[in-house]
Amino acid sequence: MTAEAASRPEAASPDRAWIAVSMGDPAGIGLDIVLAAWHSRALSPLPRMVVYGDPDALADRARRLGIDADFEVVETPRTDRAGPAQALEVVPVRLAVPAVPGRPDSANGPAIVTAIEQATAAVACGAAAAIVTNPIAKSVLYAAGFAHPGHTEFLGELARRHYPHLPADPVMLLATDDLRVVPLTVHIPLADVPRAVTRRRILDVCRITAFDLRRRFAIPEPRLAIAGLNPHASEQGTIGREEIDVIGPAIAELRAEGITVTGPHSADTLFHAAARRRYDVAICMFHDQALIPIKTLAFDSGVNVTLGLPFVRTSPDHGTAFDIAGSGRANPESFIAALHLAARLSAPHRAARS
Repeated sequence: MTAEAASRPEAASPDRAWIAVSMGDPAGIGLDIVLAAWHSRALSPLPRMVVYGDPDALADRARRLGIDADFEVVETPRTDRAGPAQALEVVPVRLAVPAVPGRPDSANGPAIVTAIEQATAAVACGAAAAIVTNPIAKSVLYAAGFAHPGHTEFLGELARRHYPHLPADPVMLLATDDLRVVPLTVHIPLADVPRAVTRRRILDVCRITAFDLRRRFAIPEPRLAIAGLNPHASEQGTIGREEIDVIGPAIAELRAEGITVTGPHSADTLFHAAARRRYDVAICMFHDQALIPIKTLAFDSGVNVTLGLPFVRTSPDHGTAFDIAGSGRANPESFIAALHLAARLSAPHRAARS
C-alpha cells in the first residue's frame, strides 16, 4: 500500500453505536461465548451488540447452557435505541440444518458466510460501528465451497466490494494489555516461510501497521520492533542470510520514511517485560513466533484485530473449540475484550462525524 493510498479518509457515514457480531460456526463455542457475555452484562456492562445468526440455534444453545436469555429478532436494528437493550438482538440468518454442539456440518457453511457478509454490510452502510466475528472452521467452509484462506482474507474481499475507492490490505494484529504482535506470514507451512519473507511484504505490513496504530489506537509515533527469522537474528549472517539480505534493508527503508523501527531482534529476547516496554508492536516473521508469546501472556483475553481495512474488525483470539461447545466451559473473556476493543477503536470516527 502506498503512503498516498494509506492517507485517504474512510468513507463518511453517520454516527454508529452498535457492534455487528457474526455467529461463527454454530457447532462451536461462538454461540456459547455470545450468550455467556450477554448473561454477564449486569456485572460488567457491554457495548450494544447485534448478532447475525440463527435465533433458533441461539435459543437451543441457551437451553443447553441453562442461560435465561430473551431474544429480539429484528430484520433491521434500530439506530435510535435509548439505553441498553433488554433482549439480545438477532438479525436472522437461518441455518440449513440444526446446529449440534461439537458436530460441524458443511450444510451450514453458506449461512456462516452470509452472517459475515451481512455484518460487514451493516458497517459499510453506516449502521453499525464495527464487526466482531466469532470463530469459523476453515475445513467446514472449504467443504461448502469457500474459496478464501481464512476470515481475514475474506474480509479483505468484502472491504474491496463495499469500498472500491479505498485500499483494503488486511493485516492480522493480536492485542492484549501487555503486548501487540503482527505475524508477517500467517497460515502457511513453516517450510514456505523464508520465501514469503520478502522486502516488499515487510514494507507493506509495517506501513499498514504504523498507519493504523496512529489511526485506530491513537499512538502518535508508533514504535515497531522487527524480529529476525533465524536464531539470534542470524548472528551477522552466520545462521542464515535473511536478516542481512532482506530484513535489514527493509528496516533501513522504513526508517528513511520516518517510521520508528528497530531490529532485526533475536526473537527469544523480544518478549520479556523489559523488552516489551521498548516498543508498541512486534512484527514477527511467522505465525507461532507471534502467537506463542501473546497466548502465553493472555490465553483467555487476547483479541484479533484486522488492520488495513476501512472499518474496524475484531474477534476472539481462539478457535471454534468444538470439543467443549455446549458444555458451559467456554470462557467468554476474549469475546468480551473483542467487543470493548471494537467499540473503543471505532469511537474516534463516530465522534468526528457527530
